[in-house]
Amino acid sequence: MITGNTSGLKTAQLKGLERIAGRRVDPEMVISPELAKELCAVAFELGRQVGVLLSRSGQVEAVMVGDHRSIMIPALKQFRVSGGRLKGLRCVHTHLAGEGISEDDLMDLLFLRLDMMTVVQMEQGVATRLYSAHLVPQAVEGKNWLLLPPEVPTQQARSCRELIAALEDEFAKARPVREIDSGRDRAILVSVTPLSKVKAQESMAELAELARSAEVIVLDTVVQRREKINPRLILGKGKLGEIMLTALRLNANLLIFDQELNPSQARSITDHTELRVIDRTQLILDIFARRALSREGKLQIEMAQLKYMLPRLTTRDDALSRLTGGIGGRGPGETRLEVDRRRINDRLGKLGKKLKEVGREREQRRARRRKNDLPVLSLVGYTNAGKSTLLNTLTKSAIVAEDKLFATLDPTSRRLRFPEDVEVIITDTVGFIRNLPEDLLKAFTSTLEELHEADVLVHVIDISNPRCEDHIQVVEDLLRELELDGIPCLKVFNKIDLVAPEVVAEQLRLHEAVALSARDAATLGPFLDRAKSLVLKKWQKRGEYVQPEIEEAALDTQVLSTI
Repeated sequence: MITGNTSGLKTAQLKGLERIAGRRVDPEMVISPELAKELCAVAFELGRQVGVLLSRSGQVEAVMVGDHRSIMIPALKQFRVSGGRLKGLRCVHTHLAGEGISEDDLMDLLFLRLDMMTVVQMEQGVATRLYSAHLVPQAVEGKNWLLLPPEVPTQQARSCRELIAALEDEFAKARPVREIDSGRDRAILVSVTPLSKVKAQESMAELAELARSAEVIVLDTVVQRREKINPRLILGKGKLGEIMLTALRLNANLLIFDQELNPSQARSITDHTELRVIDRTQLILDIFARRALSREGKLQIEMAQLKYMLPRLTTRDDALSRLTGGIGGRGPGETRLEVDRRRINDRLGKLGKKLKEVGREREQRRARRRKNDLPVLSLVGYTNAGKSTLLNTLTKSAIVAEDKLFATLDPTSRRLRFPEDVEVIITDTVGFIRNLPEDLLKAFTSTLEELHEADVLVHVIDISNPRCEDHIQVVEDLLRELELDGIPCLKVFNKIDLVAPEVVAEQLRLHEAVALSARDAATLGPFLDRAKSLVLKKWQKRGEYVQPEIEEAALDTQVLSTI
């Protein structure tokens, strides 16, 4: 395989490069003297840097042709080589001016996790010295790599294979991979923000909870406070290098950014690091895709994912040579990228039609409820505040309720009978979160329309969360954005069993709310009284409340419970 700048090369020169591409060297050597001699001869003739990527078995995997100043290493994902923490490939290339390893060489060594970086020093087309460097598990004098003493190509004393094996052992000792971790993603969380240290840490704590909900192992968190964000890589190249070494030491395979990455930034970071890179939005979409159970929920998630993916489509074919054609379509036709975009747009159109159909079905169910003239209480709140647990306790149901963010996505309705035979419908909706992806909010529009039918909103708040004040503000802002701030709202502080009584008393004083523990039915009395009072007050404006006869078809799922 020959990569790089081959324009202007003669046939004989290309054949010389092809001969190099078929070579194999002794794995004990960094590079054989014969191959080093041949590289230097070709580089001298072309006036360009020439290099090779060698596997641990000594096979030449690629020949790279650069210009007189630099060389471009191709994407390493295409090579199937055996490696551990390191990539399983070493780069050996020439420098025309007789210089040693450059800063760019060291950055490539770090970002691409190469086994070794070697520069062949040459004079008049003759190889004279080998300058090598490799990564180290612990920084030496503030450097993440070690420069080896130069060697003459014909007098290599060190065993390359033994050196790489020893390095793999040292990196493995830094964090052995447990069997329980082997099938799960291992991530480093990254935040680049102008916010204060406290705010940044709070946001990272929530990102860690999101990762846990997605069953991702969080190995480390990195926060860099910058007033001006790097438009290409978000963070500085030096900081990115530190993160890469941390990923190598901890055996991470994923970087999760707290900030949303634009398509260009995601590609640039991926190209620099050879690691999978996602952002907060992508993580939330993944969690929703895991948790959606209903047909409507799955459609909504697929639509949000496709809208997120569309501007991030790119092509791996640099020559754009994958073209469609054939009978009736002669000429260049469409590129693979254009076909993918068209297919996504077609799919989005179909999803939109299906969601409209589901929306009409949901509207019919709402119409039947209005016909029955039943008051509606809707539970809203920050994710993991305990809405589903409260609904389970109130109605003796068994809705999935876990200590995870977005454990419940699909809206659920149950029938609740208050004391004195006052009946209402109580609904549970998807939880809110700060910086909720816009495409996700739009996709869930039909679901959130359920809230417009509510007579009373019950805002469930996790009082044990140190960031509960911020969570209250996020929910209130979203309710205002959804034009729901005109509906009577009852604040309910949940999980009072996890905090001191004086904390509960202070919050009740500040917010005119009620307090309870959703797991303990004995604490629900004040909530039931206030909720009933608000329902009757709302319905008194329409006339005297009359207990209606309820059709079984009026609810998606009905459970009758007496509290």
